[in-house]
Amino acid sequence: MPTKVKIVEVGPRDGLQNEGQIVPTEIKLALIERLVMAGVRHIEATAFVSPRWVPQMADHQAVMQGLPQRAGVHFPVLTPNLQGFEAAVASGAREVAVFGSASEAFSQKNINCSIAESLQRFEAVMTRASAEQIPVRGYVSCVLGCPYQGEVAPSAVAEVASALYDMGCYEISLGDTIGVGTAGKTRRMLDAVSRRVPLNQLAGHYHDTYGQALTNVLASLQAGVSIFDASVGGLGGCPYATGASGNVATEDLVYLLHGLEIETGIDLERLAAAGDFICQFLGSPTRSRVAQALAGGGTPAT
Repeated sequence: MPTKVKIVEVGPRDGLQNEGQIVPTEIKLALIERLVMAGVRHIEATAFVSPRWVPQMADHQAVMQGLPQRAGVHFPVLTPNLQGFEAAVASGAREVAVFGSASEAFSQKNINCSIAESLQRFEAVMTRASAEQIPVRGYVSCVLGCPYQGEVAPSAVAEVASALYDMGCYEISLGDTIGVGTAGKTRRMLDAVSRRVPLNQLAGHYHDTYGQALTNVLASLQAGVSIFDASVGGLGGCPYATGASGNVATEDLVYLLHGLEIETGIDLERLAAAGDFICQFLGSPTRSRVAQALAGGGTPAT
């Protein structure tokens, strides 16, 4: 297993984007500041998408203007198309992400185009990003199952991941969008994808609908994956999956990794405090079991 893991915090974007309650810009920036102070160095700050479809991200420009400036801290933003990319760069973004799906049905339902058409859209983004010397991260959704078609073949995941990698994405995040994956499925999927994309450029992005996210993280660690996405407080979830309970909580992920003596560079207690801050604002309990234990007087190792 790796001795050090990179964590990409997706709470400010993926965690908040489906919240019905609009979170003010100052609260988002206060959350990001707390995450930075906890030692998080990769934070997905916002998304340059249409406010009509994702009103929570309508303040993307204001968020970018208010981000704390810290050496070594990265703030990637989601840009689904060239228009979003140009707006992001104009707002000061220095790293972006694009997203595709391994499920044809999900691609049609979610972004109203085929997988092939979605990849074609990214070519213009990749060309501009290369010219601007801006690194691009790639997301692949539905890597372990789809709410519309059910099973997704590992070979289909490998095909999309390979296409994004060949375009120039420096890292490919593999998302169990509806949280139906198991350790066995995760290993088979990673085996297929790692034949096409170097293992050290793959990230695991697991949702916890069936309580399997940390199990899938462990299976990924055993396969050699050293990059994981997570959301503080376990915020987020897929609106297309009934009962989807959100991303793996960053607090729980860090606790697991520290227990395995894997370095993260993150202070667990400060991280839990950041999660408590945003969950209190939302009026919802944290989904992190570790944060709940800390709040109850527990003393997990940090």
